Amino acid sequence: MLMIMNVLSISSSEMAQSLYFPLLLIALCSISECVQRQYHFINETKNWTEAQRYCRENYTDLATVDNMNDMIELMKSVKVNDRRVWIGLQRTSDYNWHWSSGDPTLFKNWASGQPVGGDKCAYIIGGQWYVLPCSATYTSFICYNMSRGLVYVKQSMNWVDAQSYCRQNHIDLVSVRNQNENEQMKTFINDRNLSGSGIWIGLFRDTWQWTDQSSSSFRYWNTGEPNNSGGHENCTVLMENTQGYWADVPCDWQYPFVCHEDKLIVVQQNLSWSEALRYCRQHHVDLVSVQSVEMQYEVMNVVKLASTEAVWLGLRFSHILDIWYWVSGETVCYQNWAPGNGTSEKICEPTVSSGAVQSGQGQSWISRPETDRLNFICTKY
Repeated sequence: MLMIMNVLSISSSEMAQSLYFPLLLIALCSISECVQRQYHFINETKNWTEAQRYCRENYTDLATVDNMNDMIELMKSVKVNDRRVWIGLQRTSDYNWHWSSGDPTLFKNWASGQPVGGDKCAYIIGGQWYVLPCSATYTSFICYNMSRGLVYVKQSMNWVDAQSYCRQNHIDLVSVRNQNENEQMKTFINDRNLSGSGIWIGLFRDTWQWTDQSSSSFRYWNTGEPNNSGGHENCTVLMENTQGYWADVPCDWQYPFVCHEDKLIVVQQNLSWSEALRYCRQHHVDLVSVQSVEMQYEVMNVVKLASTEAVWLGLRFSHILDIWYWVSGETVCYQNWAPGNGTSEKICEPTVSSGAVQSGQGQSWISRPETDRLNFICTKY
């Protein structure tokens, strides 16, 4: 991980001097991915409700898992491998659609009569959406890659296997979040003469919800799970001796459990960027740096708590060097700019530019004058 000297003070003169700090070291991008939760294994046997109460009183909540990196980190915290362990996923009465990537499902473009029955996974023909059982095999699917955009994969897989392929080789199965993206999908499909083909996309539905109300759609079920044996298996455990795969079991059974503590916190105070930086360093660790798509998902989860239309990040523009950089010391490798933002700022701009994230739909990054007064996100670790 690149370590650049931190900005230790934020007076006007010293802040100006801090713009020179990126010159002190050669900038290299980290290839590691950050896990934005701290997991705590509790070796006490409780039912699911008691475990949830314990975690909420002492940490943030029962463990939420966003991705495979989280799973690896969670498994490191578990001290037993021959017992089941509670996590925070619970069956509800709501049958909701999710994007595999965790994006909000505000837009849908179902074909006439769709969705039907209990089918749970979506595919696209042209620009219209249909559903099939997730176990059905289709001959192709579309992944999303941060640098390449849409990636067409012609391989016969069921939806779950296609999801695993995209997560291992790109980012995830594609999300289609609005009409504009649906039109882009239609163009992408038509350009490849695939308009009559059914192609998996990243939309699925289930009745499971994380206890902290996270939008995470990551699932890691063991083969044949969840099966709701007996009709009352409504809570989730890591299964013993299965590399952490999940199963559904009755919530009144007694197991040890894993809590999580969020590494990010939204501060609902309206401060300038410099004031927000000072607050985070005095009360927590720093303004947040978003170094990967996984970190962006964590920001998206917490930014919903903000009371302002945008929220400060630890992102700063140097007019002298003509670059954006994170105040924690990392260079800006992963990027999530909204259209028209993130390009070189005018050298003669009278105000200093800082980076914020939209708190509403999209949660993309935008450039704002550092004197704007916004909520902000601090890192706690």
